[in-house]
Amino acid sequence: MKKVAVVGAGTMGNGVAHVFAHHEWDVTLIDVAAPLLEKAIATIRGNFERQVKKGTVTAEQMGAALGRIATTADLGAVHDRELVVESASEAEALKFKLFEDLDRKAPAGCLLATNTSSISITAIAARTGRPAQVIGMHFMNPVPVMQLVEVIRGQATSDATTRAVMDVARGLGKTPVEVNDYPGFVSNRVLMPMINEAVFCLMEGVATAEAIDTVMKLGMNHPMGPLAQADLIGLDTCLAILKVLHAGLGDDKYRPCPLLKRMVAAGQLGRKTGRGFYNY
Repeated sequence: MKKVAVVGAGTMGNGVAHVFAHHEWDVTLIDVAAPLLEKAIATIRGNFERQVKKGTVTAEQMGAALGRIATTADLGAVHDRELVVESASEAEALKFKLFEDLDRKAPAGCLLATNTSSISITAIAARTGRPAQVIGMHFMNPVPVMQLVEVIRGQATSDATTRAVMDVARGLGKTPVEVNDYPGFVSNRVLMPMINEAVFCLMEGVATAEAIDTVMKLGMNHPMGPLAQADLIGLDTCLAILKVLHAGLGDDKYRPCPLLKRMVAAGQLGRKTGRGFYNY
């Protein structure tokens, strides 16, 4: 396989497109509006330029990779793709509708992957006529840097689809880890309660954001504190994942902190808006 469509050109989608293009895939990046696509290409270019300065990518490789990315607002552009990686917003209704449309527009042999952080792969696959070819391909942020890809099997995902996607991830220089479909999978089932508890500590006045993050960095050897990581992920995404965990597992330990909900309501979403637990 060497033809991929990436649906969604936001933080995760442009990172996914970057990595595929760098590894010589023909990439179609799809989003609903030209300005979003222009911003994504500018971000990809900027990230490549940083890699060139660090010496991890040559200027020639950057130019070739950028030349492999086509952009469009037409979902019908998946008509000749071998793999689709959906990376739209973490909203169940949106993903269900996208996969209904992708199932109609993608060729019969095309694999449909979702970069969802927490939504059921089985439920997404049920919106298609090809559930055996639907799988989770959960990249980590920032995609060009982070090694892990969580590969999530739905109830009907075939062995062949799983093997193919594991091989694709390895070909991108990533380390794939196979997990089963459960709310939050492994990564966010473990990570989000920690972030949520850090927000409770802040809300209850236990310590400042800086102090909480310093405890976790220096005391627990985490490279980034939980509140800074929440800002990087996006507080809206954290809240959406916690809601899925709370509803799917039925345990109040996943109940989103009221402070997190207030910050999202206020539009303080972290790095992408310039303000979250820290100012950017």
